[in-house]
Amino acid sequence: MEPALRTFINDVDRVVGATDDEHKITEHVAELLTALLAGGYRLPPEVTRPSAEHHVNYPLHIAPGDRWCLAAVVWNVGQRTPVHGHDTWGVVGIHSGAEREFRYAKPETTGPLTPAGEHVWERGQVTVCCTTDDDVHAVAAVGDVPTVGIHVYGANIGTIERRSYDPATGAVRRFVSGWDTP
Repeated sequence: MEPALRTFINDVDRVVGATDDEHKITEHVAELLTALLAGGYRLPPEVTRPSAEHHVNYPLHIAPGDRWCLAAVVWNVGQRTPVHGHDTWGVVGIHSGAEREFRYAKPETTGPLTPAGEHVWERGQVTVCCTTDDDVHAVAAVGDVPTVGIHVYGANIGTIERRSYDPATGAVRRFVSGWDTP
């Protein structure tokens, strides 16, 4: 493993071990991820390959006890996720390409979801994508190259049951995203 990534993993592990406050965790992890990207870290090519069928989730590190994980998430040009939640905190940095995030207010009742804005995230930018109190969005690859994000989540995101939403009705479907193999 490259030294910069090993240092990042060790630093995130210290942050996660120091507090249960997800807002403090995401603030510090965002700073660490910003520094990793600004330092020119390059993912190995095998975890930057898109799939023609759907976006892919490549695990880079899963902390003991599934306390947190690090993943490379890749969307091919034009691919979009369903509207979904994470049920944990998360920080995303754009490694290459660009993504458009469509945010929704977290529903408290049934019915159509309320749009809460859009933002385009580009190479080198980092965002707190979710905390358990603000956790509903969809993401689309924009531009003419695949989008690759480095994602840090407060659980093993490939194994936890999460929610997918129909934005028109608010109907919820449960899913487990799983992991892809490079």
